[in-house]
Amino acid sequence: MDLKPSESLKIDTFSMRIDDIQSVELDRLHALSLSVGWPHRAEDWQFLRQSGEGFVALDEIGRVLGSAMWFAHGTDFATVGMVITSPRLQTLGAGQWLMKRVFDRVVGRDLRLNATRAARRLYLSLDFQPEKTVYHCQGIARLQTTDRPIRGDVRTLEARDIPAAIALDAAGFGVRRAALIERLFAHSAGYGLFKDGRLSAFALCRPFGRGHVVGPVVAESDADAVVIVRPHVADHSGSFLRIDTHMDHGEFAAFLSHSGMPVFDTVLTMSMGKRLADFAVRGAVAPVTYALASQSLG
Repeated sequence: MDLKPSESLKIDTFSMRIDDIQSVELDRLHALSLSVGWPHRAEDWQFLRQSGEGFVALDEIGRVLGSAMWFAHGTDFATVGMVITSPRLQTLGAGQWLMKRVFDRVVGRDLRLNATRAARRLYLSLDFQPEKTVYHCQGIARLQTTDRPIRGDVRTLEARDIPAAIALDAAGFGVRRAALIERLFAHSAGYGLFKDGRLSAFALCRPFGRGHVVGPVVAESDADAVVIVRPHVADHSGSFLRIDTHMDHGEFAAFLSHSGMPVFDTVLTMSMGKRLADFAVRGAVAPVTYALASQSLG
């Protein structure tokens, strides 16, 4: 496959050119995501721009017609996200053109992305392999009472907990994401489960889209994942809450549905290169990624 990127692309009766995503005003990026029905606010775009790199596709008069971003973690891995083309260009090769530009910047890295139904054919053509379904759960949060005892102590996370959270996230996800976790801590409220003074599970929650999103969530069991997400449900009871998870059954999945967050939609996690630790079979006593930081960030 020839993946050599070009600087411009002729589509129909006009041409597109590439530019750095940092060069574009936030309101124009926001308009792009609105055009395809994505919930990202301008503030969400800004967080992503601070966390990664990307390109935009512009027409002759500077209108934003497409975007693609990547988020590097270490030297060997990156997630790809915010791959958007305006509706009229989705079947005209603009997405592949943008992805070829991304490939040129992530040479040698294992890659992961989360594909909408409309984009799966594109990613399959680029040799991404299907991995797992992501269940996009959302709704008006409601707290259910429980008398189940908690094994350990739950408390609000503080800056001093960041190193432990980075280590736990790395064990559950398979790649160390220190810069991302630090940035998420600065924008999130967090709860941690401590056993014998050791952080064994955590969940972060931050403003996003129509309300708030919970993620990442890392825990050693369904029960522990429920324990650390429950306080976020309590904090946002009566408000819009979202969580993206690979879990389709078990106590954690049932808890989300009972808490007002049924499955709203699905996307498909796809990868190019090695599989990461978060796709390990559940059951072993080891940290598991129960919820993504976001579909773009993984």
